[in-house]
Amino acid sequence: MLEKFLPRVDFSSYEDFKRNYQVNIPADFNFAYDIVDGWAKEQPAKTALVWCDDHGGKRSFTFSDIAALSARTANYLRSLGIGKGDVVLLILRRRWEYWVAANAVHKLGAVLIPGSLQLTQKDIAYRANAAGIKAIIAVDDPFVVEQVELAQPKAPSLAVKILVGQKKDGWESFEKIDEFPDQIERVQNDVKDTFLIYFTSGTTGMPKMVRHDFSYPLGHIVTAKYWQCVQEDKLHMSVSDSGWAKFGWGKIYGQWICGAVIFAYDMDKFVPKNLLQKIQDYKLTTFCAPPTMYRFMLTEDVSVYDLSSVERWCLAGEPLNPEIFRKWEQLTGKKMAEGFGQSESSVMLANFPWFDPIPGSMGKPSPLYDIALLDADGNPCEDGDEGEIAVMNARSAPPAGLFTGYFHDEENTNKSFQEGVYNLKDVAWRDSEGYYWFVGRHDDVIKCSGYRIGPFEVESALLEHKAVLECAVTAAPDPIRGQVVKATIVLKAGFTGSPELIKELQNHVKKVTAPYKYPRVVEFVAELPKTLGGKIKRAQIRRNDSDGN
Repeated sequence: MLEKFLPRVDFSSYEDFKRNYQVNIPADFNFAYDIVDGWAKEQPAKTALVWCDDHGGKRSFTFSDIAALSARTANYLRSLGIGKGDVVLLILRRRWEYWVAANAVHKLGAVLIPGSLQLTQKDIAYRANAAGIKAIIAVDDPFVVEQVELAQPKAPSLAVKILVGQKKDGWESFEKIDEFPDQIERVQNDVKDTFLIYFTSGTTGMPKMVRHDFSYPLGHIVTAKYWQCVQEDKLHMSVSDSGWAKFGWGKIYGQWICGAVIFAYDMDKFVPKNLLQKIQDYKLTTFCAPPTMYRFMLTEDVSVYDLSSVERWCLAGEPLNPEIFRKWEQLTGKKMAEGFGQSESSVMLANFPWFDPIPGSMGKPSPLYDIALLDADGNPCEDGDEGEIAVMNARSAPPAGLFTGYFHDEENTNKSFQEGVYNLKDVAWRDSEGYYWFVGRHDDVIKCSGYRIGPFEVESALLEHKAVLECAVTAAPDPIRGQVVKATIVLKAGFTGSPELIKELQNHVKKVTAPYKYPRVVEFVAELPKTLGGKIKRAQIRRNDSDGN
């Protein structure tokens, strides 16, 4: 399958990969027809998805199964008035129906919006009105059902509600797909048509709508094959709810293009020992999760689980604390490979297999992206200097996987692509070997007494302390210094906040980092404010401090 889209699949070195990797993008590419149905025709019995849940549910699907079920679903949706260009919101957690419904939407040439289980009526109404959502396919979770029903009167465009699981008055039933044909004539689309919309996490302001066209899955070949290193017919797991961009990164597109088997664990909630047990029982080959999940798994006795089947451990979503890297390597014998990107992109920077990962480094640029670090005047930075990560030539030579702009938002699109350059507003530096090191969001960098302090380094230092479970480092206002470093900390069970512990943590940071970076203000909290996607809301902490809360 890969050979259809890559002139070359194998490379001798990172330099060879960076210089010679190319992806061919057919003018009418459609993931559902060209990949899912393509595998079904070439290898009808090829396994696509292995699914389980916490209640004894287990199912396995071939590509032929997914092709037939998605065709039935597409025909059902068409009978309800859903067609090319219509916008469909899926709120399906990790139910196996997500893979079916998503590919049905793709087959119709409709626009997919993944949605989280945590969306409230306000969130749903906002999304429906901002994107013109015509249909919602939702899991039969009582909270989700209630929120959709409360949102509908405030969302005039929302005409169709389909429920997966139990039947309910006022909702169509997903079970009706069985009444429809398992074949569908290909709906023609242009590769530049709108394929999918992600809503950003909304760490500041209202979420923006990230628009990807039909080439988006091809951008994730690098994500899957050359960073996660998925293998054909072997099990890969990325830990993510279907409502997030992480799902598109790790649980469907690039992995299926590579012929890997998606392993899906529809967990009721994240319990570290249960996840470790699944990795052992199903003998996964490749695995990806956010650093926070690795951190929580390390609170268990990892050594009692046989994780030897896993050949590649990956992580993304937030910077990696070096201490986690070291502990995981000690326990598994394998180094973790960090990757970096956004909802707006496929993997941009990663630790690829041709070089050794360094703890704390994001790795090196993907061959798809012309990455530079820019100073305040827009000039490229030298090695060792901090700058904002930018994609050069983002308009003149747009890479597969990069978003095309913000849906229905020309103003923010133009702001993001000034002079053809896409500036991520993430600050990093590059060492002499070409490795990139994350500093923080532009707005998160702390300016104290003439020093610039990145929150990630201080957070990493704090997380090495035995008492710290989670933390967020921000700038707090100070009448003398302008800003000082503040640490907001969630303690591990068995530890209690005290002046003595504050002093101990401050001294710890002074030993691990430059002394001026230590947190002058320490606050202990029960939990950190987070977005629906699980990212820490540092802006909220700063606002609370400025308001005196």
